[in-house]
Amino acid sequence: MTLSHDIPSKIDPLIKHFEDYLPLDEFDKSMLLPRVVERKIKRRQFILQEGDVCQHYNFVVHGCFKIYKVDEKGVEHNIQFVVENDWATDIGSFHAENPSELYIEAMEPSTILQINKTDLLFLYVNCPKFDRNFRVIIENKFIELQNRLLQSFSASAMERYLAFLQQYPALSQRIPNTQIASYLGITPEFLSKLRKDLVSK
Repeated sequence: MTLSHDIPSKIDPLIKHFEDYLPLDEFDKSMLLPRVVERKIKRRQFILQEGDVCQHYNFVVHGCFKIYKVDEKGVEHNIQFVVENDWATDIGSFHAENPSELYIEAMEPSTILQINKTDLLFLYVNCPKFDRNFRVIIENKFIELQNRLLQSFSASAMERYLAFLQQYPALSQRIPNTQIASYLGITPEFLSKLRKDLVSK
């Protein structure tokens, strides 16, 4: 099976994403197409809940997700936001097949492309470019989360907010202040103060 360049495919955004790392040939694309499932996700719908094993790598074509943990008091702590051209996945749960401690919830109506573990392993074995691509993707996620952890130790609230704006430049206009404040570990009132301070400068 081959893919014609003249026929739009549901996986075109995913192909473009992979080709940011390594170009795919027609064989790679033909192997990928039947192993990707497109899903439409409603706002506030979960694609992962605490206690479930993460079954898929989820590539976001359109929309926005939050990945968060709920503490023993029932308070949500946002760990990550995921928008277009990125992955919303609990990598640890997916690979170790352990119950997740996280929730992944749509903040907007969204479209995702899913790859399950069996199909991912097939691609690793039969199309080595995907093995290399996912290694880089996972490394980048590790660096991103490591930097976020380091910020929580040493960066001021303003520095964390500026880092958020750099990482998610358009997101501050798409999601509520309460969600951003949860991500930064501050109150919405203090976030408003940070914004006013930035404007005054």
